[in-house]
Amino acid sequence: MGCGLSRQDDGGGGPRRKQGGVGDVVVFLPGLRMPRSVDFSSQALDGRLGRSAAERLSALRARVVDMAMQESAAALKPRRKTAAARHGSSTANLLQALEDYLPVLLGLVKEGAELRHGVQFVWTNQEDNAEETAMADAWYEVLSVLHLMAMVCLLQANSLLLPRAYGDGYGPRVSDESRRATVDVFLKAAGYLDCAIRQVLPQIPSELRRQLPVDLAEGNLKALSLQALGQGVDMQLGLAVDSPKATLAVKRRLACEMVKYWNQIQESIPELTASDGWGKKHLLFVKWKYVEAKAAAYYFHGLILDEGNSEKSHGMAVAALQASEEFLKESKRASEAFHATPPTSRSPTPFGTAKYLFDKIPKDASSKVRINQDLYTQERVIGAPPPLPDFSLALTPEDYDLPPLDPLWNKEDGHQ
Repeated sequence: MGCGLSRQDDGGGGPRRKQGGVGDVVVFLPGLRMPRSVDFSSQALDGRLGRSAAERLSALRARVVDMAMQESAAALKPRRKTAAARHGSSTANLLQALEDYLPVLLGLVKEGAELRHGVQFVWTNQEDNAEETAMADAWYEVLSVLHLMAMVCLLQANSLLLPRAYGDGYGPRVSDESRRATVDVFLKAAGYLDCAIRQVLPQIPSELRRQLPVDLAEGNLKALSLQALGQGVDMQLGLAVDSPKATLAVKRRLACEMVKYWNQIQESIPELTASDGWGKKHLLFVKWKYVEAKAAAYYFHGLILDEGNSEKSHGMAVAALQASEEFLKESKRASEAFHATPPTSRSPTPFGTAKYLFDKIPKDASSKVRINQDLYTQERVIGAPPPLPDFSLALTPEDYDLPPLDPLWNKEDGHQ
């Protein structure tokens, strides 16, 4: 097939750059996979690629490489909050560069194209044991581009969710507008990853798919897509708890949906290197958010059960609220472990769902237990928490399909 693969393991070469701190983290992403430079003119295309196409591809990809390197350096550097706006514009520019490159790149994989295996594409990895992976398959490049587009969206989301001052006399905060905007960014990230799973992975032969880095494994792509949706629901729940119009039923539904998303993430995520680095940090983030979602779901479920009139419903309410308190403590420990794992990170001031849970759960759990003990004089053993209701998942990835070929390829066809 002419489709080569090479993988440079950490053990075979020099160690990766020492991981430092990455500043405030609300949204997890496993670093940025970096493209290595490619010269389309000098690779084994045997004159099958016209000069204009080669120059255009080289220029667009060189722009992506340059901007990705700058963005990676910025992403791995703790930033002052005043730099958030500038960082937002740089991520938008990188995303635009990737969107400009993709329609031209797709010309290498169009049906019947002999160009698909003519270029060796090299990308560095973040979660795989191999430091970099090279494949002479343009579909690998398309897959890597879509993955990077999704990671850039997650970077944008994290930037939007960092507290900032608005010069109105109040302290730094995350505005409702930023939280609403972030939901759209999460759906966009999920859309890119969903497209990679639906339209790109099936194009790569099964034997090569097994040799993709774990960063691009189907389970990891699916887990990151579900994470984006789960964090989108988290933003919706945070807005609901701050709204006097949102009912307990709405809050419980959103919290239960979060639990379902994070449970699916745990089922999808592949085996990652859990000894150190991004793999360990990724697994800890999933654990943290899963138990935090459970704390929220059992809390709102307990409050609704407590509205019942029977001793049984009150007992189940107490069990649910005590479970929420235990899950909240566990989530705090998981959060601390996540941020302490290299590359180390900081937790910004809690807002939205997390702030609400820390404010409400300890107080409400203890007061409900005390009230029920006064109401029912006999000693009662608190049983297992009641099962959570099962709701269908409302958020889905934004519709995204591979773009049409750049008109450049029509001209190339005319010259061949």
